[in-house]
Amino acid sequence: MPVAEPRDVSVVIPAFNEEAGITSVVERLVGVAPWREVLVVDDGSADQTARRAEAAGARVVRHPYNKGNGAAVKTGIREARGEVVLLIDGDGQHDPEDALKLVAPIGVHDLVIGARTARDQAPTRALGNWLFSGLASWLTGRPIPDLTSGYRAARRERLLEILPLLPNGFSYPTTSCLAFLKAGYNVSFEPIRARPRVGTSKIRVLRDGVRFFLIILKIVTLYSPLKVFFPISAVAFLLGVGYGAWNVLAYRKIPMGSALLIQLAVVVFLFGLISEQIASSRDRK
Repeated sequence: MPVAEPRDVSVVIPAFNEEAGITSVVERLVGVAPWREVLVVDDGSADQTARRAEAAGARVVRHPYNKGNGAAVKTGIREARGEVVLLIDGDGQHDPEDALKLVAPIGVHDLVIGARTARDQAPTRALGNWLFSGLASWLTGRPIPDLTSGYRAARRERLLEILPLLPNGFSYPTTSCLAFLKAGYNVSFEPIRARPRVGTSKIRVLRDGVRFFLIILKIVTLYSPLKVFFPISAVAFLLGVGYGAWNVLAYRKIPMGSALLIQLAVVVFLFGLISEQIASSRDRK
């Protein structure tokens, strides 16, 4: 498709108990451009989120109970009528004025992510994002300035392809970014400004940090298993050889621990090799 136009774009806003900020977000988005639609997915809110979103000009789809941020995003993608989906949080931290900057490159790119700077995030969250972005960059071989930003635009048909991979919780930005990169799609990062959210954050640093880490490993092992298996195998092999060499020099014998480490290295490498073959055969289908 050519470069995206606003009339081709469905703006999707997942929202859970965001009555304090949803009116401003919807009204500002409606004023930015003539979008195909502004769709708010109310994830079982107990407040006036749905009513205020409708009053501000959005089409609202409601979950009967709270399923999770990722589940709301998946509902929005399925319900969207446009060829392009723009995802934005309903808490007011994202500037609607940046929307056109994210949408415009779609057509050349399949996914455009709004990348925040460290100064726009809380110190703890900025540190966690930096660590996870660094790990993901190493595993994918592509610089990733912001792995967890929920402000992004993508071709709907591409999002539908990875929909089964997206979790129901708060980790859909991580999953979708890695899935697009490892599938070989064109991904771009555009700098944006972020503001403090309206209301209380629903993300918990420790709990969700562990989930982000596991999701990174899950996606990378799904597409490039040797990226994970080979370093583990190499470390086990070097430890085994080093431990064995030290014992030979010191005690004139090879310990059982050294043999077990080398055996572990071989087994892990073979598992990685088989997994890589399975991943490659799936990509050729």
